[in-house]
Amino acid sequence: MFATALSCALQGLAGIPITVEADIAAGLPGFTIVGLTDRAIQEARERVRAAVRNAGFEFPTRRLTVNLAPAEVPKEGTSYDLAIALAILRCAGRSEIGLDSTAVLGELALDASLRPVTGVLPMARALRANGVRRLVVPLGNAAEAAMVDDLEVVAAPSLPAAVYHLDGSRPLPPAEPGGDDPYQADDDQVDLAGVRGHAHAKRALEIAAGGGHNLLMLGPPGSGKTMLARALAGLLPDLSTEESLEVSAIWSLRGALGERPPATLRPPFRAPHHSISRAGLVGGGSGFAQPGEISLASRGVLFLDELCEFPRPLLEALRQPLEERSITVGRARGSVTYPAAFTLVGAANPCPCGFLGDDTRRCHCSLTQLHRYQSRLSGPVRDRIDLTVQVPRQPYEVLFPDQPPEESSQPIRGRVAAARRRQIERNRALVHHQGTRRRRRPPSLPHGVGTGTARPPSHLNADLDGVLLLAAADPTPAAARLLSIAGDRLQLSARAFHRVLRVARTIADLDGEDRVGERALGEALRFRGETGR
Repeated sequence: MFATALSCALQGLAGIPITVEADIAAGLPGFTIVGLTDRAIQEARERVRAAVRNAGFEFPTRRLTVNLAPAEVPKEGTSYDLAIALAILRCAGRSEIGLDSTAVLGELALDASLRPVTGVLPMARALRANGVRRLVVPLGNAAEAAMVDDLEVVAAPSLPAAVYHLDGSRPLPPAEPGGDDPYQADDDQVDLAGVRGHAHAKRALEIAAGGGHNLLMLGPPGSGKTMLARALAGLLPDLSTEESLEVSAIWSLRGALGERPPATLRPPFRAPHHSISRAGLVGGGSGFAQPGEISLASRGVLFLDELCEFPRPLLEALRQPLEERSITVGRARGSVTYPAAFTLVGAANPCPCGFLGDDTRRCHCSLTQLHRYQSRLSGPVRDRIDLTVQVPRQPYEVLFPDQPPEESSQPIRGRVAAARRRQIERNRALVHHQGTRRRRRPPSLPHGVGTGTARPPSHLNADLDGVLLLAAADPTPAAARLLSIAGDRLQLSARAFHRVLRVARTIADLDGEDRVGERALGEALRFRGETGR
């Protein structure tokens, strides 16, 4: 006797349909699972056996073999339990269980109840793309699975409930997507109206949000760097539905949707501690690598507080994702690529004690300590930071409530949204016409700047490169001369040169200007600063 059920495996965010085949043959009683499985799947034999019996069904007492096909695809986790149990029950005689165009996911408890599993959202998207019309999942996974369009999702609390639904005797209602407000702001977000002073830093936040630029804030302890960083997430526009699904799929794979409603359209904000491991930051772990904090922050903000306290190898590991907007993690069982399109915000003290350059307290750090501390942020990493801003300690009189009110985040968010719409429309048109519309490099720009091939763009200014960047910036002759002079005097690398031009393009977008002029370029150079060459 032979029967099948459909489940799904994950390799990164890519889902692969898995056919669970069950065969009952004559011979001594035994239960074998094959198909390149991990230990969790081998342990499913005891979970499935106990669950089937405790559900009131008869477990076969002959030789039972279960194969997870295709056999060459590595499989891990407990999400195959329900599919294995249903395939066995169909094979044992319950042929009325209907599984046409239906997939099942879920972990079985010994009492036959269903427990939620991680990665259901990316698996649901992959199954729907492969023609699956109906999906049975545990109650805890119903909200995320129901986010996939044209897929009927049924939430089953137990194995008997799944069986009786599939045989038509006790149908379950379709699940609905999560009822959370998709526009609800995070409780940790800070409104800029509550941050007194720091006009220069607030302008840097607006520019960073407007073009997706990386930002470094330097200042003594207690000057407000953390509050400013948390305010940045509130300045970002809402995600599109597709972007929200991508972010939720990553969080689902990590098992972190309890921290973030799956239906929310707000960009994520992550702030890992400096004691985090490399695998926790960029991804890794046993088996197939899990996404790290940089992937959880994709389409949002990655905030690294006390930046120079992070080990230098961790900061160096950010170089590739900061350029490529993705991270590829290799392991013995294969390599996976995750999105990492985050905006980096770093906050650091100027020295180990934090008071270098402070007017109120004296720095006691030696030159050796200062060099060792600042060298953790290498030149190549600094080159990938677009904006550097000093956040000094504010005078006490600024903190009193009788001062003029500060601008709130809402109008700034409106300006950011308008600037992003402007640049996305322009940059998308430039990408569309890139093959037929080529611009010559202005003769006043240094040789070698503006050449090269642009990577696949997100249509934000921070991701522009090469000829496409020059076409979008279209600097005025005076701005081009200023940029050439500044490049020579500041000894900017080609990467830093491009980043200054990107920031200037965003400033011009915020001001509603079609071309990058001297004013926008001068402001961009001021934000580059001595520490950001």
